[in-house]
Amino acid sequence: MSCCRFLCQYETNKLVRIQSVRLGSLKWSLNGFILLLICVMMLWNRNYQEFELVVSSVTTKVKGVAQTHLAGVGDVVWDVVDYSGHSQGKNSFFVVTNVIVTKNQKQGKCPEVPVKGRLCRSDKDCEKGAWDQLSHGVHTGSCVKFDTLRKTCEVSAWCPVETKTKPPRPALLAAAENFTVLIKNNIRFPAFKFIRRNILPNMNDAYLRSCDRRNDSLCPIFRLGDLVREAGEKFSEMSVEGGVIGIMIEWDCNLDRLMQSCLPRYSFRRLDEKESNRTLYPGLNFRYAKYNTVNGVEERTLYKAFGIRFDVMVFGQAGKFSFVQLIIYIGSTLSYYALTTIMIDWLIGTSCYSAEVGQNYSEKKVESVKDNQKCVLCVSYVDENNIRLVKRSQKKSLQDIKASSVQPRKEDTGHLRAVLPLLQTDREAPPPLENKPVMNAGPRRPSWCRCDRCSPSSLPHEELCCRRSDGACITSSPLFEQLVLRRPLLEAVLLYRDPLTPPPGPAQTASLRHCAYRQYISWRLGVPPADTHPIIPRCCAWRIREEYPSPDGQYSGFRPARAPSMQACANGEL
Repeated sequence: MSCCRFLCQYETNKLVRIQSVRLGSLKWSLNGFILLLICVMMLWNRNYQEFELVVSSVTTKVKGVAQTHLAGVGDVVWDVVDYSGHSQGKNSFFVVTNVIVTKNQKQGKCPEVPVKGRLCRSDKDCEKGAWDQLSHGVHTGSCVKFDTLRKTCEVSAWCPVETKTKPPRPALLAAAENFTVLIKNNIRFPAFKFIRRNILPNMNDAYLRSCDRRNDSLCPIFRLGDLVREAGEKFSEMSVEGGVIGIMIEWDCNLDRLMQSCLPRYSFRRLDEKESNRTLYPGLNFRYAKYNTVNGVEERTLYKAFGIRFDVMVFGQAGKFSFVQLIIYIGSTLSYYALTTIMIDWLIGTSCYSAEVGQNYSEKKVESVKDNQKCVLCVSYVDENNIRLVKRSQKKSLQDIKASSVQPRKEDTGHLRAVLPLLQTDREAPPPLENKPVMNAGPRRPSWCRCDRCSPSSLPHEELCCRRSDGACITSSPLFEQLVLRRPLLEAVLLYRDPLTPPPGPAQTASLRHCAYRQYISWRLGVPPADTHPIIPRCCAWRIREEYPSPDGQYSGFRPARAPSMQACANGEL
């Protein structure tokens, strides 16, 4: 049965409709702005498309010739074979810009270069067969003169060993700034069966010979000096020690028929650390040698080449309209409309809007449900114009319990309109009830009493006075007699609630007493908040009981555990 009840029911949210021109206009204005923003973002980011990443290949061709003068060598012409260096890896090329040359090296024995003060005084300082990362050869075990003042360990190596460590300034191949490189980039998007390259169909041989990137951003031929400059560097400085420049090619392709566009976009940046004082090995260099034989002896010329490596990196994606992606995007953006509700709710709850409207809206929209074990009592004092909500305590007097919240008093206008005509009715009260038992008030003025008319109680939740501070009791007010104790009024209220009820006689005093309780609650507490228990002060409760006593003198008192709701309290279950 419980399973069927769970499966055969539907739950939906509760809505509150506010009739307001301002809020309605604000709502549709915000919704329109959100819709416009969603559309702009959808068109800008093309979220209605299905995307695929690019698959590419890159080839390069460097062109240029330079002539340099090398000490001990003479004038040397450098062409693409000389300055391109060895292969630097996939999608990259290298251009030599500076060089240190060591000529006529032969296999033999010679003194080691004194690096970082590594000198020797005797053969004992040189271990035979030793070597380290900074050595040019293997130690022979002899300590020999390096120059007139210093002695170093002798090594078996290509002699003479390389002695220069710092490249010349300015760079020997500074003319490489005017070299050019042709970059050929082929891309593919397999899912869309789309192929393209950066040399577009309208680029013929005449175009490639004359194009200049300063005037045409799609030109695939680049001047090396321009690449370095657009990366924010100076070629004259970078060419001394070398470095790494990144060439980024970005493809952002829209393959929809009406807006088809697929063109490359180039950007450049330096990838290595350019400051020599921030890195141990600045720049980029490598060594290579040219070998020859002289009189049957093999010799070589050692080149320590400094240069710039250019890494070509291709990024990109292609997008094409997809109905599924459009539906997913629409579904994901529907949540943005909740911002309208959040903003309007916040506006209503702030001082920018009417406090009365905000309170009414909060009561209509939010339905508070209290834990059955937590009894919230509703208290009102005659010297305060609000009501206090307090939690029941088994040990502390209700008069002394600190309020968990303070709320404005909500007037019971229906009760007021019904009672005022009854007060104007000129009806004589019946004679007072005979044989009224005398109430045993006991010791007067408990410690928690402020009006001097409360009687002691053994229950903490009944220890409540009508006042917060010392003063006159509300039971001394003529209005208390008129609204709460006047018998003709109570009889009229009972008859109003049940027109067929016979007039109460002496045996129906309990009905008049409970009606007086309800009259006090409606008068002083108005409409109590939902799920709270209104409490009648001790002085008022005993004044009502003195007027309408129980025949046996016994009263059950207010028991919150037996009063699960405010409606029960209003029905007289006190």
